[in-house]
Amino acid sequence: MYEETPKFNWCLHILILCALRGAVYTLCSGLNHWHFLTRRRRVVQQTVDFKQIDSEWDNFILLHAFMGLMATYTFPVFTNLPIWNSKGYLFALLLHIAVVEPLYYFVHMLLHSDYLFTNYHSLHHSSVVPQTLTAGLATPLEHIIFGLIMGIPILATCLLGYGSLKLIYGYVLIFDFLKCLGHGYTECVPPVIFEFLPFLKYLIYTPTYHYLHRKEMNTNFCLFMPLYDALGNTLNKKSWELHKKIFSGENTKEPDFVFLMHCVDVISSIHVPFVLRSFVSLPYTTRLFLFPLWPLAFATTMLLWMFGKAFLVMGYTLRGRVHQSWCVPRYGFQYFLPFAKNGINDQIEDAILKADKLGVKVISLAALNKNEALNGGGTLFVKKLPDLRVRVTHGNTLTAAVILSEIPKEVKEVFLTGATSKLGRAIALYLCRRGVRVMMLTKSTERFQSIQNEAAEEHRSCLVQVTKFQAAQHCKTWVVGKWITPREQRWAPSGTHFNQFVVPSILEFRRDCTYGKLAAMKLPEDVQGLGTCEYTMDRGVVHACHAGGVVHFLEGYKNHEVGTIDVDMIDVVWEAAMKHGLRPV
Repeated sequence: MYEETPKFNWCLHILILCALRGAVYTLCSGLNHWHFLTRRRRVVQQTVDFKQIDSEWDNFILLHAFMGLMATYTFPVFTNLPIWNSKGYLFALLLHIAVVEPLYYFVHMLLHSDYLFTNYHSLHHSSVVPQTLTAGLATPLEHIIFGLIMGIPILATCLLGYGSLKLIYGYVLIFDFLKCLGHGYTECVPPVIFEFLPFLKYLIYTPTYHYLHRKEMNTNFCLFMPLYDALGNTLNKKSWELHKKIFSGENTKEPDFVFLMHCVDVISSIHVPFVLRSFVSLPYTTRLFLFPLWPLAFATTMLLWMFGKAFLVMGYTLRGRVHQSWCVPRYGFQYFLPFAKNGINDQIEDAILKADKLGVKVISLAALNKNEALNGGGTLFVKKLPDLRVRVTHGNTLTAAVILSEIPKEVKEVFLTGATSKLGRAIALYLCRRGVRVMMLTKSTERFQSIQNEAAEEHRSCLVQVTKFQAAQHCKTWVVGKWITPREQRWAPSGTHFNQFVVPSILEFRRDCTYGKLAAMKLPEDVQGLGTCEYTMDRGVVHACHAGGVVHFLEGYKNHEVGTIDVDMIDVVWEAAMKHGLRPV
């Protein structure tokens, strides 16, 4: 006996099923992008780029919802179904094996015929890197056909009197999960399963198995069961061998360049590929849907603080070389806690040693990871680890060049905060060579004079120490290297432009003034596999210190770039960036 229910509200159930299906694709996509766990089992080494992300959506679920709703009104058998019927699962499984699998196999082979492939199925194969949402990239005709095929076990089981509500939910969600499994670019099926139970290799496919179909086109056509490829003589003989190779990590390409970044704040830490793939493909902005996720993000913050190590977040390929971004599991506020200093440096040191072990050529430190008070702009690690093969760079030389490029040539006076920092010093010395009067805001006469003495004697008069913001009330070019409050911004005259190299950016308080963004550069056009925006940066744009590390790697500089900035190298590095195709934004 089983409990029956009155007429279902199918509109509600289909809506719930749509939400659950979307959740399956989203969760599987997130798991697929846990690069810090899966990088050694990647079926394809290249990552997903912006173009592919924009083309792949799960909106086919809405088409299937409409088809399902039509079925519930067309067939009276759906009017009154039980919640549960154990016999239905057996019948659905038999129908799937005997009807759905061979029918899909036959239809799939037809779609690879010249006409149908050119006009329809080629869209599905247009994605360079298979991922979970690639399963939904198809023409409406294909979605209708596959939706009808998927519905056969459900409708037939219900017509036989063994259907149930849980069967419908279960079959559809398992179907979606298996599609996500095969289209993912992470090999997650252990070969030992097939070694222990060899017959299973004919009952369930793997990401490697489906990848070979996408790569060679004329083999491995099955839905989920390679049995039908074996029967149809279309099974790729390399399937199991390649499966073992990929799962063992032999296919892994280690990075050549690493950008070592950190989290900014709790809520923006959600802006990572393994949470929401489409969200991270756009510049970060605070959105309402993020706030319900705040407790989870905060709990993750605490766990990372206690147990976390630097982990892989994103990557791309540039001229055949693998570039990756790793994240130190620390947040902006933690860098200003005195007791956290040693722990953060330990994290950075561990990441540098890991990069060195992997054979990374250059590792570039981001923002607060190279803070002067923290580790002297990376000097601490170079002195402590004299045998490093990896070159450590802060990328600040190019950062200075980008900031200076944004100051118009006709400017004769600049107000500079954060004037005695590494960047502030370099900017002041460079500008005074151009004859620009630089008002350096600092209360430390000793540090000011130290910088002034570095300038040529004929340029020293261009460097002026000021201790109050009132001194800049007639200066319309401000370079902000230390955070300033809205009250302090009031001293700027109307029409002032605020250039800045401070993290976080200052509040855009003055409507009668303009505000520059953090120093950044656009990567070369031939970059491949870039599908993640770096915090608030636009697509293809990275922070200048990231770009500085890229230039250091492309130029093959053999020295570390830590500590103070060599002012004579600013123009050299800028020209090198232009030569390699990086562009200011």
